[in-house]
Amino acid sequence: MTNKIDLAALLGSRICHDLISPIGAIGNGVELMMMKGGTPSPELQLITESVAAANARIRFFRIAFGLSGGEQRLSRNELAKVLADNSAGGRLTIDWQPPSDIPRGDAKLAFLAILCCESALAYGGRITITLEEGKWLVAATADRLRIDDLVWDSLSAPNPDIAPAQVHFALFAAEIAVQKRRLITEITQTSVSLHF
Repeated sequence: MTNKIDLAALLGSRICHDLISPIGAIGNGVELMMMKGGTPSPELQLITESVAAANARIRFFRIAFGLSGGEQRLSRNELAKVLADNSAGGRLTIDWQPPSDIPRGDAKLAFLAILCCESALAYGGRITITLEEGKWLVAATADRLRIDDLVWDSLSAPNPDIAPAQVHFALFAAEIAVQKRRLITEITQTSVSLHF
């Protein structure tokens, strides 16, 4: 957004920045407790898993909701690790296929698209992300999808009644417009595809 302050992205960056340190400190404290030896208690294992999940989600949100301007690039390994950590132990598989580093703005678009696809995969499934000649495809497949037509329609026609749990749809549509990309959405009974 030239000459405009992207308040949503600034807020996203600030929240993620402020939360990552205390979550990391909790993780370090749990590691110290586990170093005492013996078998970790079920409570300690639950805390460890919860801290890891929170850390992974914050790193994901930092890319999806944070500032994306400038020439910063993100490495393929970093992006694939963030996605792998987010889907670890869950019913969702995410396959990041772009082979090289990409601009942060592209990563932001792709991660917002992943969030939109996650909304359709309430029962689990697979999301595949590809990039060919500057064109992105984020495709979700599952035996069963949960599609809210009004929310998906908001990608082409803004919906002022969007709920907080669906804010990524509004942010994705806005970022598509800012980057002057054309979005094509295809939805079938078992798949959702976002081309941009």
